[in-house]
Amino acid sequence: MPPKRSSTSEASIMSQASIRKLVADNVATALKTQTTTMAEVDNPITNTRPREMPIELKRLLTNKYCPRTEIKKIEDEFYNPSVKGNDLKTYVRRFQELAVLCPNMVQNNEKLMEVFIGGLPRSIEVNVTALKPQTLKEAINIAQRLMDQVTKHNSIQGTNDHK
Repeated sequence: MPPKRSSTSEASIMSQASIRKLVADNVATALKTQTTTMAEVDNPITNTRPREMPIELKRLLTNKYCPRTEIKKIEDEFYNPSVKGNDLKTYVRRFQELAVLCPNMVQNNEKLMEVFIGGLPRSIEVNVTALKPQTLKEAINIAQRLMDQVTKHNSIQGTNDHK
């Protein structure tokens, strides 16, 4: 069953030329309206101070969600890392979290590795530095192998002491 027409008047047929003219007229009207709107002096849409608004917004967001005291604590933790006991996994995870939280604290990968290696126990730090890793991942792998060796050595020493 064919659909019923709700209108009794005949639909007007438009030619391609009339459609193009209609579109061109509407675009011209919209552009003229936009130009008039942007020309108004007190219009907030004109964005007359593009540099000030983002800086002010950043300051407000920083004050509310990231107070200076918290930033200082994170910076101190980032620049003075240390391994607690033999728990290298926790150290690596926290170091990587801080590196993501503070991407602008260290300018390049070399400095990032320097900070990471500086937080390792002294015996491991010296060995990792001597092996001259090229990437942070390589430094982490070397540190993990060395830490495993130290742990294994300490457990063997512990069993020998009890004999």
